[in-house]
Amino acid sequence: MPLEDDLGAALRRTGEDFTIDRHALVDAGEERGRRLVARRRAAVIGGSVLALALTATAGAYTGGLLDGPGGADGVRVAAQPTPTGGSGGGPDAGAGKGPRTGSGAVSAERMMADLEKALAVEGGKLEARAGRGTESEGGAAVSGVYDDGKGKAAVSVSLSRVDPLGSQAGQLTQCGDKTVQGYDDCRTERLPDGSKLLIFKGYEYPDRRVDTKCWRAVLVTPAGFLVEASEWNAPAEKDAAVTRPDPPLGSAQLKTLVTSQVWRPALNDLPPAEPDPVQPGAGSATPLKDRSAADALESLLVPVGIPISSRGGEGSYGYAVLDDGKGYSLVQLNVSKGESTTGFAGADFTTESDGTKVKITQGSAGKGEGVIQWTVDTLRKDGLRVTVSAFNTGNQNGAPTRRTPAPALEQLKGIALAPGWNRDRN
Repeated sequence: MPLEDDLGAALRRTGEDFTIDRHALVDAGEERGRRLVARRRAAVIGGSVLALALTATAGAYTGGLLDGPGGADGVRVAAQPTPTGGSGGGPDAGAGKGPRTGSGAVSAERMMADLEKALAVEGGKLEARAGRGTESEGGAAVSGVYDDGKGKAAVSVSLSRVDPLGSQAGQLTQCGDKTVQGYDDCRTERLPDGSKLLIFKGYEYPDRRVDTKCWRAVLVTPAGFLVEASEWNAPAEKDAAVTRPDPPLGSAQLKTLVTSQVWRPALNDLPPAEPDPVQPGAGSATPLKDRSAADALESLLVPVGIPISSRGGEGSYGYAVLDDGKGYSLVQLNVSKGESTTGFAGADFTTESDGTKVKITQGSAGKGEGVIQWTVDTLRKDGLRVTVSAFNTGNQNGAPTRRTPAPALEQLKGIALAPGWNRDRN
């Protein structure tokens, strides 16, 4: 099947799997916490058993290796990012229309050879290789199974470009909330040339339902070059038996991989990213519908009067961990428009005077033993769906920290039915 068909199918599966029912809400929060930018792409390399799950959790760089054309001029590129076109060779590149791709100067075969070369210094060999070149929309990528004689391990690398001054670049190099994501270690580093590096050591599933570990490195340079590397302690990302205690590359080796000069030709062939649009802040003057879900949730929790220990999320998903001194309590918010009406087909909901349907559920979260979930799911007449859930723990995959969630059920209902949600969201 062509790469485009594989990619389309992967994206469709992702969309079809997303729902905002109470159990799915937990999974959505888990996935979003673990992969802050998984929405950017679900890159599947044709014919390979290894899907490139390229996520936002790590970044690395060493001075001078990955600067754009002109070396130190990469800093000036960061100050004045090219809004359209750039060096891209795809249709209408330079006009801001159509796919933004490279010229194809670096092929899939070259990417596979480059990964093999980059890993050769570690003394192992690369098998089951697959890749895509710089002619592909979304950047170049490569994957394979690395064998150093201590257990086969899946490895992947992706190359793309971001606005180095934008919010996405910041998200890519920020450690998430350990209470929610359940990783072992995460650290960020500012390198001498201004690049950001993040090294993440966690698990394929935050609830650790299997022993598959996933370690990642992500590098964002002042020129907007983005290099992401992921590795597992199994020969495939999912559905493969663990072959070793840890992935093969340690923190220093991951850093070496993402900062290798071998990626420079491909990165230079990719067009600069368009600048991130200015995101509305969380100020009181900003309409509720125009805020990110994380900002909106924080604002709507103020009347609840419980201190927020930590918060996060992206786009239409947000979470906050509340601490009233009697045990942590996780609160999650999902907002969608016209995606699904699942759960409102029966008669187990009430209807507000404005026609908004409200469904309230209370019971086991279906995760850690004893974890309770309260959910208020609302569906407005225009298709806007706002779902709020609260747990009696700060980590839905961990143990309970209190008898019931901290916010009262009526307070959750007030958040879900806030008038600001009645207007269309972008």
